[in-house]
Amino acid sequence: MTFVQPPLTVKPAPGGRSFRKGRARLPLVALGFAMLLARPQANAASILPIEWFDNPVVEAALVPVVPWPLGPAPMAAFDPQHGEAPAPAPADPTPDRVLDADLIGAALAPIVRIDSETMPAERMHVAAGDEAAAGDCPALLRHTFQRLQGGQTQSLCDYRGKVVLVVNTASYCGYTNQYEGLEALYRKYRDRGLVVVGFPSNDFGGQEPGTNKEIAEFCRSTYGVQFPMFEKSSVTGVADNPLFVELAARTGERPQWNFHKYVVDRRGEKVASFRSAVAPDSRELVGTIERLLAQPAGTSKG
Repeated sequence: MTFVQPPLTVKPAPGGRSFRKGRARLPLVALGFAMLLARPQANAASILPIEWFDNPVVEAALVPVVPWPLGPAPMAAFDPQHGEAPAPAPADPTPDRVLDADLIGAALAPIVRIDSETMPAERMHVAAGDEAAAGDCPALLRHTFQRLQGGQTQSLCDYRGKVVLVVNTASYCGYTNQYEGLEALYRKYRDRGLVVVGFPSNDFGGQEPGTNKEIAEFCRSTYGVQFPMFEKSSVTGVADNPLFVELAARTGERPQWNFHKYVVDRRGEKVASFRSAVAPDSRELVGTIERLLAQPAGTSKG
């Protein structure tokens, strides 16, 4: 049960003061609770505090759902000529409940910004897209990292259907010149479906002490690296780079030094491991890459 109390003006006695009884303003706590209850009524719409209207507008919207005046009890006019003491106004009836969620949602609808035309559909579209992408992405590639060149976030699912060569790199290592061979592999085979992916790491010998910006500039200016590289991380820590944890689990080999190499087939299932000393142009590594490139994305043979 809800109660509506319209404004009431008590007629003053001759020579007396005028007392006006208006609706008591809803306290801030109750208003906040009302807004919270209204949110699900608007299908999780956006309620932006900065766009709230002034108090009179909010009060007017909430009149149908405020159960009783929350201010002091109104008093009748005092008549000084007759010496009559003010009598308390009739008590307000007791409501069944304090707030009605359905009524609050309806009352606040005109003054709450509701992005119901575009936002829900957009969110559902994005969610559906993510679900579809995850469905055809190998589990091994379901990882997201920050790009070294630019810092944007990228999912390795972008490389599904490709042969992926994963390498942990360093700028001050005896194998650093392998950058040149890795870039040559990338340029030679990328049109056939090879992608080289580099992960700078300072795990071994402290040979990658620079910042991401410094590493990116070194790779570009010294070796002309264009293959994708991601921000510096630990390739031996479980929490730091989960991709290397999975690669090590599948091959039984963890990186023992910089420029360890893993080659992942097009289906993201089979992984070959090559130690740091294996050069990018070695017959062993190149032969594996060519064999995997020759296989269509839907098959994986030995």
